Amino acid sequence: MARIYVDSKVYHVNESDNLLQACLSVGLNIPYFCWHPLLGSLGACRQCAVTQYNNVEDQQGRLIMSCMTPVTDGSIISIHSNESKLFRRSIIELMMTNHPHDCPICEEGGHCHLQDMTVMTQHTKRNYRFKKRIHKSQYLGSFIKHEMNRCISCYRCVRYYKDYSDGTDFDVYGTSNNIYFGRLEDGSLESEHSGNLIEICPTGVFTDKTHSERYNRKWDMQYAPSVCQNCSVGCNLSIGERYGEIRKVENRYHKNINHYLICDLGRFGYSHTNLNIRPTNPFKKIKNQLILLKMNEAIELGSNFFKIHKRVIGIGSTRSSIENNFSLQELVGENNFSNGMLNKEKKCVKLILDAIQYSGLYIPSLKEIESYDAILVIGEDLTETSARIALAVRQAVKSKAQNIAEDKGIPKWHSVPISNICEHFRNSLYLLNTHETKLDNIATWCYFAPVHEQVRLACAIAHELDKKLPSVLNLENSLKIKAVEIAKKLMISKKSLIISGSHSFSSSIIKASINIAIAIKKNHINHVGLTLLTSSSNALGAELIGGMSIESALEKFKKREADGIIIMENDIYRSLPKNLCDNLFKYKNDILSIDSQCTETYKKSSLFFSATSFVESSGTLINFEGRAQRFFQVYNPSFYDDQNCLLDSWKWLHALKCKINNSSINWVKLDDVISAYSKKYPILKKIKEEKSDSFLRINGQKISRSPNRLSGRTASYANISVHEPCQPEDINTMFSFSMEGYSQPNKSIKHIPFTWFPEWNSPQSLNKFQKEVGRDLISGDSGVHLFKKNNLHEKNTYYHIIPKNFILKKYWYIIPYYHLFGNEEMTQYSSIIRENSSLKYALISNKDRIKLGLKRDSIVHFNCLNKDYFLSVCFSKNLDENQIGLPIGRKGFPLILAGKEIKFLKEYVK
Repeated sequence: MARIYVDSKVYHVNESDNLLQACLSVGLNIPYFCWHPLLGSLGACRQCAVTQYNNVEDQQGRLIMSCMTPVTDGSIISIHSNESKLFRRSIIELMMTNHPHDCPICEEGGHCHLQDMTVMTQHTKRNYRFKKRIHKSQYLGSFIKHEMNRCISCYRCVRYYKDYSDGTDFDVYGTSNNIYFGRLEDGSLESEHSGNLIEICPTGVFTDKTHSERYNRKWDMQYAPSVCQNCSVGCNLSIGERYGEIRKVENRYHKNINHYLICDLGRFGYSHTNLNIRPTNPFKKIKNQLILLKMNEAIELGSNFFKIHKRVIGIGSTRSSIENNFSLQELVGENNFSNGMLNKEKKCVKLILDAIQYSGLYIPSLKEIESYDAILVIGEDLTETSARIALAVRQAVKSKAQNIAEDKGIPKWHSVPISNICEHFRNSLYLLNTHETKLDNIATWCYFAPVHEQVRLACAIAHELDKKLPSVLNLENSLKIKAVEIAKKLMISKKSLIISGSHSFSSSIIKASINIAIAIKKNHINHVGLTLLTSSSNALGAELIGGMSIESALEKFKKREADGIIIMENDIYRSLPKNLCDNLFKYKNDILSIDSQCTETYKKSSLFFSATSFVESSGTLINFEGRAQRFFQVYNPSFYDDQNCLLDSWKWLHALKCKINNSSINWVKLDDVISAYSKKYPILKKIKEEKSDSFLRINGQKISRSPNRLSGRTASYANISVHEPCQPEDINTMFSFSMEGYSQPNKSIKHIPFTWFPEWNSPQSLNKFQKEVGRDLISGDSGVHLFKKNNLHEKNTYYHIIPKNFILKKYWYIIPYYHLFGNEEMTQYSSIIRENSSLKYALISNKDRIKLGLKRDSIVHFNCLNKDYFLSVCFSKNLDENQIGLPIGRKGFPLILAGKEIKFLKEYVK
């Protein structure tokens, strides 16, 4: 720590910071634009000027830019000297000469860092009276609106998009006073993280186009802290609502997970929660006519369902919370419960869970991934399945530059020299996949091969790390050399990371990945981390409470060992062939469904219960690293329409159980469910111990969901009543559905609904919620690790794999390919995600293209699982022959297709 003097007061600050960051970290206000804790210092805006003095006798001092000045022990500065205040005021006036001053109509108004800094510098009068420079704004796609005339040339956007996230279709053009930030031509931004420009930009140049369609000011929304449901990473979100609609999703800072950034799917893929066609009431279908039910009627029919059927199987869901799955298990019994996964996916997830619980291997957080200097990715297309992990891998590859800079005495916040070093020095990244990925351009080496060949190479690497493991026979000489090279690199690096997962549906790939990590650990030379990804937000949570596979559950029904099925938040058409599902629904009177979306399963059901979506309910998910995280209800749908009969799935299921047993309701709120499963599953006790329960109060107050400037509540409902409606009471959480409540930084508030602080309305107000800017929150991270320090039963043993030569038959084998937009289940119902999803196609190798005589406009025809497919084609230069890539998980392409054989494939001629 260093000691500095600011306006005659002494402060102890981190000596690795620059003066700007140090002053902000101790609560002092200095205006700034170009600096960002994620991007470092550039010194472009000149807004953070302060006066520095040589010693106590120096009365004149000199102006310095605090973002470009390192902290030195004994520094004497003044933020409030007349010279520095006048300089800052003049600089912001200069920056604003061409700004349109359109705050009343700007969508960033009330949420704008430029507004905050203008007020902070007391700049109120403009002397510029000439014609302003005018730019033409660009079309940047359906996510982001561009208004270039508001730009103040801080360079944050291009430094983030091009330098940090490696985007190639956005840059800075022009010179002098005619600088332009955008694309060479109109078109959608290609980066999977383009939406972060909205929060990175300190003005209204980049705004949320999805919010524009139903716009309101920040202070007129109510927020809740949530967790992204679209993959297993578990990024933290702040979700804003108005009039019963989700209007905006923003990043919620979590030091060890998403930090300042989220991917575009998490930011923009929310519109499915606002669909008018969502089921809002339970119903019974009689002769294809829907009869809407009241809650008591639905519970009565549901209890009769269990009386009629001797044995009911419950099919849960990996996209649903632990509470919902546990409630279903309690209703039907452990022996009758399925967690909703296919056999092959369940095997993969079981291996991943065992590795996290018992292997003793270190599971790094998302942010920690950035610190590894040798990474091996096996069988995962990270950019398309877990985009935020891919961005962390990019930072890991570039982190070598920071280490070199540190050795040369260059501060870590000095972005320009570090960026220059990045061009010449990078860490090692090795990729094993079936076909090309977007990370190939930064990889040290890529290996494209079928899954079984990837397993063989992974086993060869493991053998080189530990000769006790079996060698791989008949491996090509070039691959043997590469196996030795990769093994050596993994051993000599300070920190090695192995990344794999379940997206290839191969348990062998996961076993081989774990073996490599264990082999490195057993050598005790360096640190090794293991990251294993699943395809759903709560696959680990569902597997943790156990249950049979979905095939086993339906087999019991088929054999009439069970005569009833209850399906909770699971569209079985996504997993199983259409003909099998259609045959199942011939017995639709034996099927009860619960869901929040109008799925195929919903459409075929004869008795259906309407469930809340994740924005209308609270619950717990377990992410890829075994961190249990709570998401919270954003709004109460019944407040806007009391005709709705939407309940959390666990409430429906518990009410059914109590009705069947003729007992009183004893799970009134979420805390009760958590207490119940904590008793049954001791590993889940930590969820309760985190103390995120409904009893938390700050100074006797609940935590506010809305900013204290919330306006017009009475006027909002004047067409209904001139009296202000009574706000609903939230018995499940520590939050209030109003602006009445606590909303300031506090060590007890780990779940922050929104960030706001006096004088700081923009996302930069996060500074006030952190102990040190860019580091720990005052309250610490939300969520709790379930398995860390739980290595009492550490196995640390290898999986037995003997990779054999694969005999290629004259069939085509289906492999999955993924796109960020379109593969995740719920966001497929989002109109804007469908708009940005690629057309469905068959991915075919160039060798097969030549053999089949296909052209770029060809359509191929094949049959699999008794269904004919007609698809346009895309060709891959890296895909091996006799493989066909299909968009597994998209509508019409059930998960069970992965690994299946196609006996004929031919061009379709009309």
